[in-house]
Amino acid sequence: MNKQELENKRIALLLSGGVDSSVALYLLAEKGFTPDCFYIKIGPEEDEAWDCNSEEDLEMASVVASRYGCKLEVVDCHKEYWDEVTGYTMKKVRSGFTPNPDVMCNRLIKFGAFDRKCGHKYDIIATGHYAQTKWINGRKWLCTSPDPVKDQTDFLAQIYSWQLQKAIFPIGHLEKHEVRSIAEREHLINARRKDSQGICFLGNIDYNEYLRRYLGEQLGNVIELETGRIIGQHRGHWFHTIGQRKGLGLGGGPWFVVKKDTAENILFVSHGYDPATAYKNLFRIHDLHWLTITPETHTTPITFKIRHTPEFHRAHLEIQAEGTALIYSDDNIHGVAPGQFCVIYDEQHNRCYGSAEITL
Repeated sequence: MNKQELENKRIALLLSGGVDSSVALYLLAEKGFTPDCFYIKIGPEEDEAWDCNSEEDLEMASVVASRYGCKLEVVDCHKEYWDEVTGYTMKKVRSGFTPNPDVMCNRLIKFGAFDRKCGHKYDIIATGHYAQTKWINGRKWLCTSPDPVKDQTDFLAQIYSWQLQKAIFPIGHLEKHEVRSIAEREHLINARRKDSQGICFLGNIDYNEYLRRYLGEQLGNVIELETGRIIGQHRGHWFHTIGQRKGLGLGGGPWFVVKKDTAENILFVSHGYDPATAYKNLFRIHDLHWLTITPETHTTPITFKIRHTPEFHRAHLEIQAEGTALIYSDDNIHGVAPGQFCVIYDEQHNRCYGSAEITL
């Protein structure tokens, strides 16, 4: 976080009530800045249907903002979340794809709906993400955090270029244990508060419960791919993803989900740890989305990830016509599924080029 970059700028901070955004506020205050703080309200449509921590979140955010002399405003983005993010998610899962609501939440809500309502009045939008921004050769880049487990550049790789230009991440240069240590040293009220494990903005809501609320359940057959034998039933193909191994409730495992028939609501599984159909080293991506610059149009060495894990995979990117590209991975990758985002980085997995959706 470059202090000179922030001088004489109007700064907004998204304060969630968690320890990460609270330490982000402390770091800004330590440098002499007093940002306006905003709590984005994304409540469930029926409060009794969810285990939602929003009241506690807001209380924590209020205490932290007050401590540093900052005003806190609640911004209601309820309708935008349920229309845009939930709409995107349910459309994808109905079609058999594997969406990521947290990725789209950053683009459409934190840096989207918020900007339309309040953020457009500010030069800088600060958040508690584990990511960095760096100016390299006159261009602003989204760059990875030194904490490989907490790094959240994959969740930010679908934001628009103009959103990146306004974004800063005050804790991005720190590892999680350092953030906790600062919070405890400064006696922040949420220093030991556990991280949310659920969907972005929705507290501890389980993803399958989120799907069940909107899509319900529908019994279907689980079929062994090699033999065509029915070996069990499931409650809806939307609860399962390609490459999934746990939570199938089948004996004699391990079993991997390797294919879906969404029209007939059938899951195809394969037996064994290494079924060939569950691994790919070549796959296609579309809707290429670049944050700073477009990689060279010929084959470019890259690193990538297709899920939120610490590991990066080495590959070559070959951009093709009409917004598509091929990923030639050095390794066989487990669980490549259409609808997932493939997040693309430079060879050192430092700069994030952007992302694209995996297609068949």
